[in-house]
Amino acid sequence: MTTVTALPNLPPRTADSHKGTFGKVLIVAGSRGMTGAAILCGGAALRSGAGLVQVAVPSDVQPIVAAGNPCYTTASLSIEVNRHQLTEDAAPTVLELLRSANVLAMGPGMGQGGKISEIIEIILVQAEVPVVLDADGLNALAANPNDVLKRRNQHPTVLTPHPGEFGRLIRRSTHEVLEHRKELAMNYAAEHDIVLVLKGQGTLVTDGRRLFQNTTGNPGMATGGTGDVLTGVIAALIAQGLAPFDASQLGVHVHGKAGDLAAEEKGQIGLIATDVLDQLPQAFRGL
Repeated sequence: MTTVTALPNLPPRTADSHKGTFGKVLIVAGSRGMTGAAILCGGAALRSGAGLVQVAVPSDVQPIVAAGNPCYTTASLSIEVNRHQLTEDAAPTVLELLRSANVLAMGPGMGQGGKISEIIEIILVQAEVPVVLDADGLNALAANPNDVLKRRNQHPTVLTPHPGEFGRLIRRSTHEVLEHRKELAMNYAAEHDIVLVLKGQGTLVTDGRRLFQNTTGNPGMATGGTGDVLTGVIAALIAQGLAPFDASQLGVHVHGKAGDLAAEEKGQIGLIATDVLDQLPQAFRGL
């Protein structure tokens, strides 16, 4: 095991740069009642330097997500009208959208039930770009993680679970995960050839060979939506050309730093995810 402490750097922006220079992020997220996850993830990708961001959401919530930020575009995914759940047609639509994207972020606020797990599995296996998988994407993966990741391993994959989600992936209790987090995280990342971001106090980033432990962040960030922000940050850094491990390492550092800046201004008790999002520019500026 190699312990990593130095942070990677984003390359400087040249004078002749254009929006295509900094990559396109496709985000698949959101559902009725959870549009905020898609908006937060999309906004974080923008604030983390991606040149273009597109957010693909169920058709019935597209107007809400589109209104959440004028700087990303949105795409509509087909739903069963009476059940407000994605149909199987959503998978080929996403795969077609990926033809013009550099990275896929998937899972925040997608919900569970219906055909969600099948749709996520199809996309995950067939996507030919790096994927950052979070939240309900991880819940869908938990049913069949070994087979899916084995078929996926020719393309970079970043998983960003909290301890409970990671416990479901490896069939262990949250207590066991917390007791043996470094060992379990490194073993899982090595076995599946992925980058694992195990969130929590001192978030861990590992590819099975290297291990980075984050030192930024505070308890005020234990609030809904901050994980959606992190997903967008990491995806944007991959879109700009960082390797998945480097993007994850820098992403958790900057995300935590933004949380620290937000806590300095607003305190930990009243801190919410949009405060972290708003502080991302200053956190990047401080690198």
